Amino acid sequence: MQVKSYQTVIVGSGAAAYNAANTLYEMGKTNIAIVTEGINCGTSRNTGSDKQTYYKMSTSGTDGDSPLHMAQTLYNGGAMHGDIALVDAALSTSNFYNLARIGVPFPTDKYGQHIGYKTDHDPRARASSAGPLTSKYMTECLEKQVKDKGIKIYDKHQVISILKDGDEVRGLLCTDLAMANDADLGFRLFNCTNVIYCTGGPACMYFNSVFPKSQFGGTGVALAAGVAGVNLGEWQYGLASTKFRWNVSGTYQQVLPRYVSTDADMNDEQDFLCKYFENVGDMNDAVFLKGYQWPFDARKLDGSSVVDILVYIETQIKGRRVFMDFTKNPAPESELFSTLSPESYDYLANSNALFGTPIERLQHMNPLAIDLYRNNGIDITREYLEVDVCAQHNNGGLLGDIWWQSNIRGFFPVGEVCGTLGVYRPGGSALNSTQTGGVRAAQYICNKRASVPLAENEFLKSMQTQVDEKLALAREVKIGKSNVTETRMRFQKDMTRVAAFFREEKEIASFIPVVQTALKEFWANAIVSNVAELPEVFRNYDMLVCQYTYLHSMLEHIQKGGKSRGSYVIVEQGGELGFAHEQLKFAYSTNDELGGVTCVTTYNNGAVENAWQPVRPIPVEDGWFENVWAQYRAGEIYE
Repeated sequence: MQVKSYQTVIVGSGAAAYNAANTLYEMGKTNIAIVTEGINCGTSRNTGSDKQTYYKMSTSGTDGDSPLHMAQTLYNGGAMHGDIALVDAALSTSNFYNLARIGVPFPTDKYGQHIGYKTDHDPRARASSAGPLTSKYMTECLEKQVKDKGIKIYDKHQVISILKDGDEVRGLLCTDLAMANDADLGFRLFNCTNVIYCTGGPACMYFNSVFPKSQFGGTGVALAAGVAGVNLGEWQYGLASTKFRWNVSGTYQQVLPRYVSTDADMNDEQDFLCKYFENVGDMNDAVFLKGYQWPFDARKLDGSSVVDILVYIETQIKGRRVFMDFTKNPAPESELFSTLSPESYDYLANSNALFGTPIERLQHMNPLAIDLYRNNGIDITREYLEVDVCAQHNNGGLLGDIWWQSNIRGFFPVGEVCGTLGVYRPGGSALNSTQTGGVRAAQYICNKRASVPLAENEFLKSMQTQVDEKLALAREVKIGKSNVTETRMRFQKDMTRVAAFFREEKEIASFIPVVQTALKEFWANAIVSNVAELPEVFRNYDMLVCQYTYLHSMLEHIQKGGKSRGSYVIVEQGGELGFAHEQLKFAYSTNDELGGVTCVTTYNNGAVENAWQPVRPIPVEDGWFENVWAQYRAGEIYE
């Protein structure tokens, strides 16, 4: 097999991966390479929202912000370590200004100030945005830096195994997707001292997903290698379009579209929201607030998040399809605006948008939102937009410390794949974390893990057993009528039904053995139409390992007494609160008593273990310059 040796291999081609590579190179570590399944396939490049947010410390006005203030906001979200929150806060402005320097068009006033605004779960005006494609601009600008440096990129290389010696990473086993028909199945070996793992969130897990269809993730590969997970059940879910996957947040809701459901053939059209709300004003206020409060929130089931539940009833319980209609008002114009709350009315009045139909208001307030869909084959000026409640972001993920190093030495998960964020997080904090994690991993590697990789013959000898095991599994797969797509869709749909934003203990508990059986019988049951389809089999195995491990973490949370929080509701007998609809009635509680702990989950050859750890507080140092300077010069900050 071909072997490539590097000091550090970065996996992924999004904003996290490119920033990590750039930082390493600029710190003098040039023996590096990037490995990616598809250079244009990642979430950073292919997703956004109405006004995609980058979260940082305040950079304008008289807002007396500091790293400690911002860290406290992040920490207050629950189940987040204070030292990681402080690192994210401390590096936020340098990350931001680096992006602005290399060309991301964050707006300034005529004095050069980057003016901010408040985002969700944020008490200060810390957010900035370059528009709906902020993360795409970030990725493109960072990619240009990488290519200008001549950093090697191995495109169309899918990681199928993390090679390690005990609890130390040694390299990667990949499939060259262009060569999967070869006798060696396209297997390629990377021999390295460090891996910076930037594969994005586990986009494979759910059928209803806003992750781009080109994105799959690689969390299962890491879990199978013994990399621990943390807070795995902490996801964000929200309304998104399904034909072209995009968050329908912000202005899409604030222009007050009409929601309708139909049967599978788009017949039997029904205005289903109005059947639940007592009056038109309450209904439209809830829709309007979805713009500000886009993620489903267990604390808002008496307000904006009831829209998500009502959509869930239509799609998951009734089996119908749901659409947003921008061509007609949800009520006669004579009562549409007069029944709104002051918050909704004043916003539309200040935007000079108290007129016309939803699409006319959208054209006036945010014409780019119309162009976005038109450029992707959907003309919302004349056709309905199909939507559902979708998985959008995993706040949990793989374990990382304040240098983003996992429990496997030399393995650094960075970006969404890393579970550094808590239950509630300010909008845009994930984009900042992609940059912070890459910088911290690079700094640690340069100062503590700068050794050369193993000699090639030593690497091959020590890794032979692990590689042979993967080859043997691949050769178990049968050739015939492929079941790859059917397997994937079946388990993704079940995961959406059982373990998304609406969770019941008995449903999760009953689904775990189903996934367990599928894992045990996986290689014997897998069938491909030809050898070139084998990479998809490895993806399915990644998906099942993810689902199995995540389900255990979710069940552990419930059995520890965990309540509804963040972006999911847990149904419980005798809950303090209730929801009642002709198709769905349940009780739930939101008193979060587990916000001060994290759940660390480890997968080991089919066995899953959970361990609870208290969150680490925000560090308070004396900050005496001479002392810090001395520790910095001596390299003691890396201990």
